[in-house]
Amino acid sequence: MAETLPAMLREDWFARELCASIDEVVAPVLLSMDTFDYYLDPATTPADMIGWLAGWLGLSVDLGADLTQQRSELQTAGVLNATRGTRRSLELSLESALGMPVEVVESGGARWSPSPGGALPGQPEPVVRVIVRAPAGREIDTDRLDALVRSVKPAHVRHEIDVRSG
Repeated sequence: MAETLPAMLREDWFARELCASIDEVVAPVLLSMDTFDYYLDPATTPADMIGWLAGWLGLSVDLGADLTQQRSELQTAGVLNATRGTRRSLELSLESALGMPVEVVESGGARWSPSPGGALPGQPEPVVRVIVRAPAGREIDTDRLDALVRSVKPAHVRHEIDVRSG
């Protein structure tokens, strides 16, 4: 700040020291404001901010996973929040968390008819079946998978997990 003072005050010791003390207090605030967008970007946010950012977006990120996987989960947040509770949203969440393709089969259906009283599609009880085809030699933690499915599926829908090897 001292460099922005008028020439007459730049020579004054007290004005220069006052500006230096203000610089010491204000500089970290200005630096934080200048780099705030980096805190909001999943690719550049510090590791200790990932959990906070996920909570802010309404996501549950597996903080036990590696950093790259956590960032990947955060990057899918836009699509996930727009389609939350759908089959595609479940697939994206699970694929991002597991790092492998996942198949989600749901029991529901939708149909339109100009005449009332037609048969309804799907099954009467809502259920989601998650099929994971793990590569040979890779173990899937079914308890972790179960907790993950519970966190992303609609609360009223029952779920089944089918893990297949090879």
